[in-house]
Amino acid sequence: MQHKRDTASYSASHAGTARRRRLPASLPLSIAMFAAYPLAAAHAQATPPAQQSAPPAQQAATAEPSPDEIKQREQELEAAREQQRKATELQEKLKADIAAIGQDRSKLNQQLIDIAGQVRGVETRIADAEARLQPLDGREREIRASLDSRRSEVIEVLAALQRAGRRTPPALLVRPEDALQSLRTAMLLGAVVPELRVRAEKLAADLGELVALRKTISTERDALAADRDKLKEDQTRLAALVDERQRQQSAAEKDMEAEGARAIALSKQADNLQTLIAKMEQDLKSAAKAAATASLQGAPATVNGKPNLGALKDPARMSPAVAFASAKGLFSYPVNGTKIREFGGSDGAGGVQKGISLAAKPGAQVTTPCDGWVVYAGPFRSYGQLLILNAGGGYHVLIAGMERISVNIGQFVLTGEPVATMGSTSQVASILATNASQPVLYVEFRKDGTPIDPGPWWAANEGEKVRG
Repeated sequence: MQHKRDTASYSASHAGTARRRRLPASLPLSIAMFAAYPLAAAHAQATPPAQQSAPPAQQAATAEPSPDEIKQREQELEAAREQQRKATELQEKLKADIAAIGQDRSKLNQQLIDIAGQVRGVETRIADAEARLQPLDGREREIRASLDSRRSEVIEVLAALQRAGRRTPPALLVRPEDALQSLRTAMLLGAVVPELRVRAEKLAADLGELVALRKTISTERDALAADRDKLKEDQTRLAALVDERQRQQSAAEKDMEAEGARAIALSKQADNLQTLIAKMEQDLKSAAKAAATASLQGAPATVNGKPNLGALKDPARMSPAVAFASAKGLFSYPVNGTKIREFGGSDGAGGVQKGISLAAKPGAQVTTPCDGWVVYAGPFRSYGQLLILNAGGGYHVLIAGMERISVNIGQFVLTGEPVATMGSTSQVASILATNASQPVLYVEFRKDGTPIDPGPWWAANEGEKVRG
């Protein structure tokens, strides 16, 4: 009886106090993002050791998957099945597309250039998204650290707002949006005193920025995930097309394997790039044929003194569409990346840089900056995998540092055509000496055997680059 009287007395007193306040009811107040883990820690400390956890053997015996865990596993299994289904459909579509292309070289070349362009475009979008996310993630960490350092103030302000309402707020939630909404509502209804209002406004501003940041980051990450999925699909398609191109090339050149072995043997006899080029174009049948063709067809005529860019639209061409000498300001870098070394600067090994070095992403696609004939493709001394193109008119383009080359000696390649992929680390010895964290592509232009500054050939902006 005494307990009932005490309860009734407390209820009447509480109701009277609420009537005297006559303030608007407060909305749910949440600070779990700041206080959830300390509360959990405090609860763990307050729980007697015997109640905290059972022995591992007992846990293993009694633990059973919860309905949520079973549902999550089913969703993961369904997602895996969906991915497998999509992969199977993509493979079937690729087979059909390649069968439709058949022996039509121009269609195959155009597909290769188009898909390689798509791959590099997605690579660019991914790099841009990662660059945008970096400062956003940093700002989110700053705000969280600031709010965390003011945890006691957050608790004090929100507790004061809780006491100002007629109803006790529900249990703590896990969304910063709830705390932000409560602070804004309390301020709009004038339910806090001026001093508390100033503090609440400051917290609301920080929480508002945090909520906005989280939404922006979520949107960016969703777009990034979609681009990465797209990149995987495009890379799969590109790999299938490259394999088909090389299959057709191998069918046309029966002795290609023997030529490749002969090229490697000759490269071991060369002690520098100039000697290597000379050996290839004199002693190797396919390279010599490519060099001879380049000397005859490597300088197409110009239109009114300007390069005929329209010729680049012909995917069936077997000689350069634009003379190398007249293509200044038109080429794009062979890989998406950042230039880390300039022509004429230090090469990191006590010498002078004879080309440029581009830091790229692991696995990045490498394409040709110009039309040309492959006169060497393989490993060479400290350059890692090396590709040499004879662009005609006495010009050679050297590209080194890739992990895998996908073209053969004697092959004619078009501007923008995929020819190699980067590895996960740098392959060039002079770059390795600098402890570079990214794979690096080395590009060198030569005229009549002498390295030249490639700077004048690179396009100043995206709109000026030549396309295949």
